[in-house]
Amino acid sequence: MSDHTTNGGAQPRANTRGEERADSIKTPSRVELSERVTALERELAEAQAKNEEHLYNWQRSAADFANFKRRTDEERAAVGQFSNAILIGKLLAVLDDFDRALDAVPDKQVTNPWVEGMELVERKLRTVLESEGVTAIEAVGQPFDPNIHEAVVHEPTTEHPDNQVIGELQRGYRLHDRVLRPSLVRVANNPKEQ
Repeated sequence: MSDHTTNGGAQPRANTRGEERADSIKTPSRVELSERVTALERELAEAQAKNEEHLYNWQRSAADFANFKRRTDEERAAVGQFSNAILIGKLLAVLDDFDRALDAVPDKQVTNPWVEGMELVERKLRTVLESEGVTAIEAVGQPFDPNIHEAVVHEPTTEHPDNQVIGELQRGYRLHDRVLRPSLVRVANNPKEQ
């Protein structure tokens, strides 16, 4: 304990509790302070490394979630686009029947109001299908493509290039970018010289 004197120096004064506590605190040496600073710097470096790892994991999770959301939205859109494919496939058979019926109309009957009404219904059905994303596949005059054509007849001929579609037996259709029904076609087959 240290003695303190009061205003005239006559009587020593007792230390307060705070002063006693302050006197009892051991002041660390420079070596101890250096070791403590080193330990704190190591703890800080570990905490920063963990922070970077957590940040990386969070960013990766956020990116994974964004990719998942994008894929889900794309799948939902694809399901929406192709959910009507079965019904549209059935309507194509009706459209084929309209085409055959209208092709069979005699030339004298083309201007008949009943025939004109049937043509109007056929055009309306085609317009409805087109509004849903259905488009006809071009076949005649095109090179044969097994992705969109189905060869029903290989016709030997020298009038057309080899593997060219020379006739369409049934029109093919796409729904957006997907083949709904391939075209049934006749394909030129040039005879091989022997």
